[in-house]
Order: sequence, then structure tokens, then C-alpha cells
Amino acid sequence: MWGRAPSPVQVERSSTSRFEQQPTLIMATLRFTALVKIHGVNPYVAVSAKRASQLKPGWRKPMPVLVRVKGKPEEPSPINMMPIGDGSFRLYLNGKLRKASRTDLGDRIEVEVRFDTKYGSGLAHAMPVWFRTVLRKNPATGRSWEALIPSRKKKVLRYFAALKSAEARERNLARALQVLSGKPERFMARSWSRGK
Repeated sequence: MWGRAPSPVQVERSSTSRFEQQPTLIMATLRFTALVKIHGVNPYVAVSAKRASQLKPGWRKPMPVLVRVKGKPEEPSPINMMPIGDGSFRLYLNGKLRKASRTDLGDRIEVEVRFDTKYGSGLAHAMPVWFRTVLRKNPATGRSWEALIPSRKKKVLRYFAALKSAEARERNLARALQVLSGKPERFMARSWSRGK
């Protein structure tokens, strides 16, 4: 049982944050309380089929959403909710989101979710020159990169764009090359196997 009954979908008009970037549209924000669970090594909260349908009825593929947990971060995190197959989804909570909201496994948390109307099928960030250069020097790794599904490429490039220091870039580049070479490794808070 949840700590309290989930609130109904609330509809708000826009002001300044990414949740409200389109002042002429009314977008539903789903607010509910959920328990942080784990699937494999990835923390998540369950989003029932009924709740998911309030965001996008009949949606069965990964759903692009904007997320806040406990009202954090101020700029909502773009995440894909992953379908389970019965109309429900897992909303995985990445490290950045968990850190901003001080959330741990087993916590009961307030979640805000809105469909990401700005989501596109193209890459959100340009490929950094330092990454492109390494892929060109190693054709096998470059082929593994090209074989990734577009949403995975998009997540990797968004992750690279958020790195703040040269040390973080070097460390994560080494991990990316390791996983693209087919070796098992943890990268971007998930385990990779055979380059995927």
C-alpha cells in the first residue's frame, strides 16, 4: 500500500520551468507517491497502466517524460519511462535525479511526471569532437556505436554533455569504449553486455 492515496492528475498552465514551456497548451502533470524499488541494479518507481494512460493513452513504447522527485531538480529531468508490456511502466531514477532529491532505495517519494512534448527522435546533443575522434580511430568500436538504437545514443550524448570536468570526461570515455568493445562494464548507472 502507498503511504497515502495518489492525487488525481493535475492540470496547470505554464510559467517559467520546462514543465510549463508551452503557455498556449494545457499539459497534465501526474503527481503520485511511490516506493523506490530496484530492478536488476536500477532504482525505479512503478507507474501503473492507469496512471500512464493519463499522460498518453495507449502508449506502449518508451515514453519520454519530464520528472521531478520531491520537487527536485528545479529543471525537471528528461527520462524515458520503460514499458513492461501490460500498459504499465518503470520510471528509472538516474543518479543525478536521486542525488538532487536525496532519494534512496526503499524511500517513499513524491513524484511529478509530465509527457515531454519537446522529445524528438533525433540526437539531443551533438557528438563531442573528442568522442568522434576516438570512434574514427577504432572502426570496430565505431560500428558498435552505429549499431546502438537511437534512444541509447541520445542518452549517451546527453550524459557526455553533462560532464563537468576533464577527469570525468576521460573516465567516462574509457568506460564507453570498454562497453562498445563488447566487454562487460558499468556505464551510465547500468550494466552493459556485448556492447548494449
